[in-house]
Amino acid sequence: MRPDTSMFSRPFDELAVGDRFSTRGRTITEADVVAFATLTGDLHPQHVDAVWAAESPFGERIAHGMLLMSYAIGLLPLDPERAVALRRVRDAVFKRPVRFGDTIHVDGRLETLDEIDDGVGVVGWLWSIVNQEGRVVARVGVDVLWRRDPEVAAQARDGAAEFAGVPL
Repeated sequence: MRPDTSMFSRPFDELAVGDRFSTRGRTITEADVVAFATLTGDLHPQHVDAVWAAESPFGERIAHGMLLMSYAIGLLPLDPERAVALRRVRDAVFKRPVRFGDTIHVDGRLETLDEIDDGVGVVGWLWSIVNQEGRVVARVGVDVLWRRDPEVAAQARDGAAEFAGVPL
């Protein structure tokens, strides 16, 4: 899938369940993992100790799962005029290790659109974090508060009220 992230600049009411996107890639380096470990305090030897990790089931140091999640959200060009806040991360599953030198990108599908009020809705995505071999390394559901176009939301509300026979 070619990178397509145009949906991230569209208002809530112009999105559709089933919309798909793909991001550019990002290569994971030793410096990334060491910096993340230092920043978070997660100094598990699987990530920072080459001798220990060589004897582990993975046979070498690997990236933190939460580092992958952080890079995944960073690969999305979230428009600050649209994306208000991360609301929920759900059902994260880490399927394969990511080694130094692996390149990841995100393929995603819009799963849910839930209106909250005239100002915002919740956009629910399923993300697959994929490596350079096309193999899914992690899958996660992500919900983001998304700004609505107030005029469109008001028109939709008014139209629904008229349709239902409710006086305006």
